[in-house]
Amino acid sequence: MQAVANDSILDVRGVTLQFGGVKALSDVSFNVAEGSITSVIGPNGAGKTSVFNTISGFYKPAAGDILFRGKSLSGMAPPQRAALGLARSFQNIALFRGMTVLDNIKLGRHCHLKTGPLGALFFTPRARREEERLRQEIEERIIDFLEIDHIRKAPVASLSYGLQKRVELARALAMKPQILLLDEPVAGMNREETEDMARFILEVRREWGVTILMVEHDMSMVMDLSDHVVVLNFGQVIASGIPAEVQANPEVIRAYLGSGDVHALRARYKRTAPASEKPGFRSAA
Repeated sequence: MQAVANDSILDVRGVTLQFGGVKALSDVSFNVAEGSITSVIGPNGAGKTSVFNTISGFYKPAAGDILFRGKSLSGMAPPQRAALGLARSFQNIALFRGMTVLDNIKLGRHCHLKTGPLGALFFTPRARREEERLRQEIEERIIDFLEIDHIRKAPVASLSYGLQKRVELARALAMKPQILLLDEPVAGMNREETEDMARFILEVRREWGVTILMVEHDMSMVMDLSDHVVVLNFGQVIASGIPAEVQANPEVIRAYLGSGDVHALRARYKRTAPASEKPGFRSAA
């Protein structure tokens, strides 16, 4: 496993989120070490996506705070947080289906572009130069990295589900992230697509130096890739630690299976082969 920096890049401190009289999150606290892959897991309805939406700025917490590199994000809108280096992919694919792959990826850089609305509207020489530099960087660094050169001019609507998820990852990388929030990156994928995505996530951390915060239901992937795991249930943190500790935690077992049978959880998520034999899992760590 890759060494993880001791410094925290993201701190979630006592976050409480309410919708009317319903508490979606209750005093949620955890931190993300810089250079780590941290996973947030829990049963359906545990509050995982609510945590992501709060970090991203889509939801405003009733209490608590979120710090990025020691600075409070309170009052910052989602575009401001994106400009700081928080990039996000979504549980449900949020691409422009009628646009090409390349154009979708280019949209990820909007928060960093210097050309104003008028310059973009009239496509001034400065706008043309900036657009050319952006296109070249995306093609040489992101498209080649994610192995999607063959589809760069294809409309998103023509792509398979797995390739659309890869394009969404590419758009998030175009935002020049310091921390990448991945909301169920392999949901709905087959085994081959899952292993490809796992490989790319590891390489994003290794080659780009990007910290990963991930929500995922695939426990085999979570246990193989993660340096740290946070478990939510009914909007509260019930466990936090390295994968082996979390996997053996009786409260986590009860949350998932309704019993204290540790062996049942291990059997449920038992890997079919050693990690070293599974393409994409830990191969780049």
